[in-house]
Amino acid sequence: MEDSGHARLLMTMNRYNLSRRIHNVQTYPTQSPQGATILIYGHETGVTIVWRGGRRFKPSRKPEPVKQHQNGGSADASVMVIDSDDDEPPAKTTPNATAFVDTPEFETSTEEGLYPDIIQTLDLTLGTSVLHVAVLPNSPNTADGTATGAALLSDKLVFAVSCASNDAYVIALPSTPPSPESKARPELRLALLAGQAGSGAWGERLIALGGQTRPSDGLAIALARTSSSAQPSKPPRVVVAAHSKQASGVLQLWDVSLDVKSDRPLEPFQTEYLPSPLKRISFNPTHGTQLLTVSATDATRIYDYAASPLPNDPEATGPFPGQGSWLLSLYQPFAKPSSVRKPILDATWISRGQAVFVLLADGMWGIWDIDGVSPLSAGATMSTKLKSGVRGAALTAFSISGYVEGTGSLRSVATQQKETQPGEFAPMTPHTRKQATASLSSTNTLDRLAAVRGGVQTTVIPTLKKSSFDEALVLWIGSLEHVCVVPAVSRFWESQLNKGSAGGVNLFSGSLPTRMIKLADLATGLLGEPCCGVELIPARSSGSVADGGMAAEVVIRGETRLVIVRDGDDSSSNKLALHRPRRLFSKERPNAIIVHGENDTAPPKLSFNLSTVKAGSLRLKAAAPVDRDHDMDEGSLPGVSRPRVGFDFANTLSAAADEMADVSRDVEAEMLGIMEIDQALDSLNGTPTNGRKRVFFEE
Repeated sequence: MEDSGHARLLMTMNRYNLSRRIHNVQTYPTQSPQGATILIYGHETGVTIVWRGGRRFKPSRKPEPVKQHQNGGSADASVMVIDSDDDEPPAKTTPNATAFVDTPEFETSTEEGLYPDIIQTLDLTLGTSVLHVAVLPNSPNTADGTATGAALLSDKLVFAVSCASNDAYVIALPSTPPSPESKARPELRLALLAGQAGSGAWGERLIALGGQTRPSDGLAIALARTSSSAQPSKPPRVVVAAHSKQASGVLQLWDVSLDVKSDRPLEPFQTEYLPSPLKRISFNPTHGTQLLTVSATDATRIYDYAASPLPNDPEATGPFPGQGSWLLSLYQPFAKPSSVRKPILDATWISRGQAVFVLLADGMWGIWDIDGVSPLSAGATMSTKLKSGVRGAALTAFSISGYVEGTGSLRSVATQQKETQPGEFAPMTPHTRKQATASLSSTNTLDRLAAVRGGVQTTVIPTLKKSSFDEALVLWIGSLEHVCVVPAVSRFWESQLNKGSAGGVNLFSGSLPTRMIKLADLATGLLGEPCCGVELIPARSSGSVADGGMAAEVVIRGETRLVIVRDGDDSSSNKLALHRPRRLFSKERPNAIIVHGENDTAPPKLSFNLSTVKAGSLRLKAAAPVDRDHDMDEGSLPGVSRPRVGFDFANTLSAAADEMADVSRDVEAEMLGIMEIDQALDSLNGTPTNGRKRVFFEE
């Protein structure tokens, strides 16, 4: 697909350099009570929570000075107590004798620029690398009259992490950032592990999940929902799902209560063995019991842990059945001309859990319309078949589909041709048999696609109407050269359907909310690091949408850097504006590196006249003294005493060419004088003379 030139965005980037390798980063769906956006990223030693923006902390109060008496003692030392031998020594107070109560104070006003400042950070050490982080889904809609996502737990941060040591945890802590006084407590300096995760120093709780023999390759977490009750359980409970490469692939689910204390790891209540490992899992933001599972080669399937495939067992205990049901299979198209389906890079819920967006390894993307929410949908929806009791249904057709710009090289898989000449017999040798097998096999043609990396992320964004919400989507494939953003999924979907019905679809044209935007010049922020993942930060208000901007920030994750990209002008702090692509130095891309020295003054301008009409245009400012010993002899060129600068040598050459022979000159004497031979002969005779002498040698 050709680049129209209008699908690129004026970007402003903010880079955060970290001292540790980042394995995963997630944006928490809700803000903290003081209005900060919360980022959670896993690294080599644990997990770090970052509060970005919002109201800042008030300046810390200085401790009041102790009143001194005239003798130099304090007021408390005015009475002297003499200890006797019979008295018991005072008991030593431990630092943890009294629990610390953190009462942070924030300013009343919020002053934020183009990029909000980092208000606070908190490191939770786990003693091992955290590979994956999962946060609660967020959706403004309701399912069965109940709100979903993290809105019910606004005062807490609840997320799940998986470690390289086969361990998985659910962590819950206050969403309010800890005050600087809390991080500067003296008891945290007494021991190295005083502030480790699970110690309770920050008001956190660490719940271990057991039953895994391999590290988790992905996590998902959601609030617990039961099929019999629409209201969430009290105390709050969450369901955590994890998949790993144990055996041929396994999916495990845990039911975790946030208030129950247990020293032993929790065991999963459901375990599903799969034919192949999964790449990603995610809970439906509206229907909390449905889980989207993505397999690279098989299909994308929907699993419901609350729908039992067997009749209800009266002796079963627990809120959930021991086995769930596979509701729907979503199949990707084939890689022509082979009989193998294209590998799936990632898939995610869109339209509040009513459709699925998928990204394939050859750069193709598509939308599966499950509940018939597309603007031009007129057929029966798949949801009606699922509600009627049908299990194991399948869907293959895309509502809309296309290709990411610049990924044509992934689809140019050369087909192998036979090397036999026409009309000649080719015997079946091991070499020709291997070639024939390779030509018939479809796996060799997809080897390059199996190594392609990519991902998709979505977030809820506000719209012009206060009662409605939309979603923004970001995808990346291959490297940082292919990072695309869909500012509004619903309007983009409707626009592509309308253009398809009118004939011809151009993804990278039209107004901002109805097109796919490709981010450029991301290497300036990552500074040579590869793109390892993307994430979205929703905007704080709908003002940017009203101005035609993008109501989300894109987080590009490198190996040790986080780059936050947004559209707009640097001079605008609240509003975003779109312009043409901005280059690094000027409107045109320079061909050389521009280096400015320490002196900011402009160098003097020099002009030269190379015309031959006016002689002496290339004249030195100050003539250097002429060395007579090394200068040309005055008699060799008459009238020339020192070198002339310019084009006057042409006149001298003309005069020398027109000069006639002078018979009066004694050329032999001049040569002897130049070579100083005559002076040498005079010194031998001992009689100085100015004339010429003849010397005869006897035979």
